[in-house]
Amino acid sequence: MMGFSREVVFLLLLYLLQGSDTSLVRLNENGYEDIIISIDPAVPEDVTIIEHIKEMVTKASTYLFEATEKRFFFKNVSILIPESWANSPQYRRPKQESYNHADVKVAPPALEGRDEPYTRQFTQCEEKAEYIHLTPDFVLGRKQDEYGDSGKVLVHEWAHLRWGVFDEYNEDQPFYSASSRKIEATRCSTGITGVNRVQTCQGGSCITRSCRTNSTTKLYERDCQFFPDKVQSEKASIMFMQSIDSVTEFCKEENHNREAPTLHNMKCDYRSTWDVISSSEDFKNSAPMEGPPSPPFFSLLRISERIVCLVLDVSGSMTGYDRLNRMNQAAKYFLSQIIENMSWVGMVHFESQATIKSELIQINSDTERNQLLETLPPSASGGTSICSGIRAAFQVFKNGGYQTDGTEILLLSDGEDSTAKDCIDEVKESGAVVHFIALGPSADLAVTNMSILTGGNHLFATDAVENNGLIDAFGTLASENADVTQKSLQLESKGAILTDTLWLNDTIIIDSTVGKDTFFLVTWSKQAPDIYLMDPKGTHITNFTIDVPSKMAYLSIPGTAQVGIWTYNLEAKANSEILTITVTSRAASSSVPPITVNAKVNTDTNSYPSPMIVYAEVLQGYTPIIGARVTATVESGSGKTEELDLLDNGAGADAFKDDGVYSRYFTAYSENGRYSLKVRADGGTHSARRSLQHPSSRAAYIPGWVVDGEIQGNPPRPEMTETTQPVLENFSRTASGGAFVMSNVSNGPLPDLYPPSQITDLQATLEGEEISLTWTAPGDDYDVGTVQQYIIRTSENIIDLRDNFNNALLVDTTNLKPQEANSKETFAFKPDNISEENATYIFIAIESVDKSNQHSRLSNIAQVALFTPQAEPIPDESPRSGVSTSTIVLSVVGAVVLVGIIVGTTICIVKKKRSSSGTITKF
Repeated sequence: MMGFSREVVFLLLLYLLQGSDTSLVRLNENGYEDIIISIDPAVPEDVTIIEHIKEMVTKASTYLFEATEKRFFFKNVSILIPESWANSPQYRRPKQESYNHADVKVAPPALEGRDEPYTRQFTQCEEKAEYIHLTPDFVLGRKQDEYGDSGKVLVHEWAHLRWGVFDEYNEDQPFYSASSRKIEATRCSTGITGVNRVQTCQGGSCITRSCRTNSTTKLYERDCQFFPDKVQSEKASIMFMQSIDSVTEFCKEENHNREAPTLHNMKCDYRSTWDVISSSEDFKNSAPMEGPPSPPFFSLLRISERIVCLVLDVSGSMTGYDRLNRMNQAAKYFLSQIIENMSWVGMVHFESQATIKSELIQINSDTERNQLLETLPPSASGGTSICSGIRAAFQVFKNGGYQTDGTEILLLSDGEDSTAKDCIDEVKESGAVVHFIALGPSADLAVTNMSILTGGNHLFATDAVENNGLIDAFGTLASENADVTQKSLQLESKGAILTDTLWLNDTIIIDSTVGKDTFFLVTWSKQAPDIYLMDPKGTHITNFTIDVPSKMAYLSIPGTAQVGIWTYNLEAKANSEILTITVTSRAASSSVPPITVNAKVNTDTNSYPSPMIVYAEVLQGYTPIIGARVTATVESGSGKTEELDLLDNGAGADAFKDDGVYSRYFTAYSENGRYSLKVRADGGTHSARRSLQHPSSRAAYIPGWVVDGEIQGNPPRPEMTETTQPVLENFSRTASGGAFVMSNVSNGPLPDLYPPSQITDLQATLEGEEISLTWTAPGDDYDVGTVQQYIIRTSENIIDLRDNFNNALLVDTTNLKPQEANSKETFAFKPDNISEENATYIFIAIESVDKSNQHSRLSNIAQVALFTPQAEPIPDESPRSGVSTSTIVLSVVGAVVLVGIIVGTTICIVKKKRSSSGTITKF
């Protein structure tokens, strides 16, 4: 009967968690509820920001309602206010709202001076994004000239966030060769009018001129920009330039521009933005409203001190696998190093009944921390009643004079409890957040649902001590609302069973962004090892505190630890000893954000054979760190581990190249149940650096408007070059990525059900009579291994090739031998019946096939244009003489690369310079 109950709970859990994410937003009767807009702790106090947020959301709600044909609006919004801001009677304490769940983050810019609104989006078409980032200057209306009305911008970004659509402009390829045989600005729809000009400014004076063509691409020169007419009649598209007054709609089938090299075309298979939106669950579960919506309701929530209760399992099963001692080690680590000063902390133990071991104590110094350490359990026995432990925690909060709203329960359990589901509704209604650490393979699955429903963390540690999972899990539970400069960051987490040697040796990098409160923790299973630690100057550090009963030793470095390489050597005193080492530190300066790594998977639950996608985001503040070396370790419930090298190459599972998000498919399932994720990132060998590129999924910058035949220019955006951002010093970070649950994994060898991953970066160029292709190789199983063969086909119609690939003209690939996944592939072929006189396109796409004859999804479509695009005539300028040659026109139509046979001319390219103030210039 117990087995049946567990199976039912497991299936229910899979159903409830399907597609869960960090956002708490839900759609209720056409209105979006529980939207969270957070003001970052780094933002200086300015209460006018709150009023501007209200105005922005109110305007956005009306605009969204009209843009979605009376379907959606913003119903209620919570604004999270930093703890450092002065209190007010109208502010309330948050419940389950936190920075981690914020949908919109008002925070300093990723790079100084760049106030572009953007959405952190690193998933695929139709999938929800992470969050919207708006800067204080943007919210305060100081960037309206450059980006338009803040309410309309919010709708543009909401479409990224909620429905997984992409931008319909492309600053990397601002022009393309259109079927009209003209050079067109990349946009949707083509009904948006304007002029293409180069504007050069010095001081307060600006000169504009017509754009000239580039001798290689035959498109307009790099400094050419599209200046839209201020007065328009076209209504689409919001994903191109919502700042145009007439634009109130998304592009639809009748006006969608499939030719333009937009990111949306590439990511969404040339579908219109409205087609994607109308396919969403939001759209399917709603109908147009009869009347206008009510205005948004705002709740003002001010962050306050943490109120936490540790609820620890002391049932009889905790005596096995050294679980009780390991729990105490991890809890000591949490209480001494992770929990923040000024927090209130209580302690509950539970077995079949619960006991309050400590009422709430505010942590001001080591005195209070040590007082709590004395309440950790010395022994374990009895049954398991998780609800008893939770209800005791509620009593602790009540005894301390607090409501349960916004409190946190840190629950650790290793056993099954058929009654755990009985208090799920009680917990959900309490407003408390439950963080659940599942220890071992039998920890109750119903509690996982409890943590997800309350916005808490679901963490998992196996009985494989050497993987250090329990300490990693406790280390993850720093405050979600603290400034990143105040959080404890993990620099090292490593362990080993020492069978062939008695030594565990390695180095730790302490970079200049960290060093404060640096803490070393060593644990063992049998006998205290000898510990040798040397700082970067060669000084031996020997003053570790040895806690023999707890089988742990620790050391705090006073002040700020030295920057550089620290070396440790641990010598075991017993055979088959298990040693672990953990190192944490905080930011060296409150004014310099530290480098961080965050890990996650694409879903909390999955069923074989669907792949998981592992993501690791490496940032400094909001600035992506590219060129890092990132690995992930996935551990099953039985302790089996698999390692993955995560990549930021824009291929396979990775959506965008060089965005600071490192990704990989994971398919090496070995059993059903929970799996845990841990990632490690380091700076590599002089390779990591801050990304200078503008983020994808952002509101279009407006260079200026055409008003009554005159260009009214805006201040140019601050641009940076690689020379202004040198290679970063080396660094190291580790982080837990939580847990996920697998089902439907059968025993024994698993069949090959994994196809190659989709090719997403196919490019084409015409070289003489041959078309040359390049792409990143997929693998036999998504992005691992080597495919068996490539099928390449061509067509003169892009939709026919997309929808009827198997009937398209086949290219001979006899001499094409596939390379290992993530290699760069090249292939050239001579197409049949190609001539410039035909003035047509050739479209090319690829399918990959593995050894089990499984086919990948169709690649992006590359395109060769067989005509010379016409530029606008250049008045009063005599063209320079040139030599007629065959060359290439290259642009991307969504995922489409344009290549043309054209006649070259030598041109003069003028480097654009513009003043910092707005200008008006006749053209």
